[in-house]
Formats: sequence, structure tokens, C-alpha cells
Amino acid sequence: MAQRLHLVFGGELTDPAKSVFRDVDDIHIVGMFPDYASAYAAWKAEAQRTVDNAHMRYFIAHIHRLRDEEAEASSTEELG
Repeated sequence: MAQRLHLVFGGELTDPAKSVFRDVDDIHIVGMFPDYASAYAAWKAEAQRTVDNAHMRYFIAHIHRLRDEEAEASSTEELG
């Protein structure tokens, strides 16, 4: 069975209506999680912790969606 990895990250945005980070070097990487439920729990905890700052946003990235298992490996993947 394929892993369904999820990355939780966030930071301060330039505008609450957009998804542009104020300082990319200051992005908070919460962690990588093996399933959506644990990623959601981590996302929710960080979102609630920063609820008083309207410019703070946390996101869940579905890392498993970035890979297409049917496609040939890229040249960088073959190096590993």
C-alpha cells in the first residue's frame, strides 16, 4: 500500500486574503505525517495556537499527490 504523506507548515502572510508568506525564511515546518488524520490534528493545534494573529496561516500539503507512480523516474530520483 502506498504511503499518504502530508506536510504541515505555516507562517505569517503579507495579506490574510492571499497565500503569500511575509518571510519565506521564517516558515514554520510543523512536520511530516503518515496520514491525513494526524496531519489535520497537527494543523488544527497550530491554527488554534495562532488564532489571535489574522496573518498567520497553516496548510496541509498532500505530498503523496506530487508523485505519479505510473510515470518514469526523473533523473534526480535515479541518483538515489
